[in-house]
Formats: sequence, structure tokens, C-alpha cells
Amino acid sequence: MKIAVLQGPNLNRLGVRKPEVYGTVTLPDIVADLDVLAGEIGVELVHFQSNHEGAMIDWLQSVEGEIDGVVCNPAGLTNYGLSLRDALNECGVPVAIIHLSNVHAREEWRRHDVFAEIATVYFAGAGWYGYRHALQALLSKIGAK
Repeated sequence: MKIAVLQGPNLNRLGVRKPEVYGTVTLPDIVADLDVLAGEIGVELVHFQSNHEGAMIDWLQSVEGEIDGVVCNPAGLTNYGLSLRDALNECGVPVAIIHLSNVHAREEWRRHDVFAEIATVYFAGAGWYGYRHALQALLSKIGAK
């Protein structure tokens, strides 16, 4: 089984950008942790991060047909990334949406998540550990099919 892990804008700055909100764990730390977990449960992960929505869509379309699910943190695209939302919706596999912070408990403008309605699995506010939850829940949903 192969799962795509897609990371949105500014996630390359984790550990530096607003540590009081997003924590001090870096994106390479998250990738390493997920890869260890994936190895333990026998799943292959492919990772991609970009600060550009089009690059994220291009990558997602390049792995389409090779993946069984997607874990995605749309980050800065959460409120308006409709092109990425459509690409995720059209990829034909279950999608887990993850947010490090609880976007629903933050500023009003952050509370509208265009990805929520297409999510098979949705985690917000669990910090970096939410990725582990999202991966495991997504695998549970895939296995239940």
C-alpha cells in the first residue's frame, strides 16, 4: 500500500514559524516519524511539500493511479485552495486532512476550511502527532472498503 503525504505552504518553516501555535517540531522530523511508523505497519509513503498550489497539484496528478490514499495538510491554502481541493477530490482515493492547530478555535477567517467536506478523515489541533492519527485512521478507512 502506498500513501501520499502532501504538505502545503509554509510547512517547510515548521519549528521556526510561530512555535507557540505550530510547535517546535520541524517538517523533516514529521517526515522521519511518519516513515518509521509506516515501516512498522508495512506502508510506503511518498512525500511532497510546496509553497505553490500548482506544484502540489502537478505532483498529486503525477502519483495518481499509484497511491491508495492521501494525507494532506493544506496549510495556507486551507481557506481558498479550491484547485487543490478539486484535485484531491478527483484523485479517486480516500483523503485525510490534517491541521496542526485547531483552526476552528482561531481567528474567524481561519474557520472556513474548503477541504473539510471532501475529507474522509479530518484532524485539527493535535499538533504534529495528528499526522500519526491521520495516517492510522486513513489506513483503517482504506482497509474497511
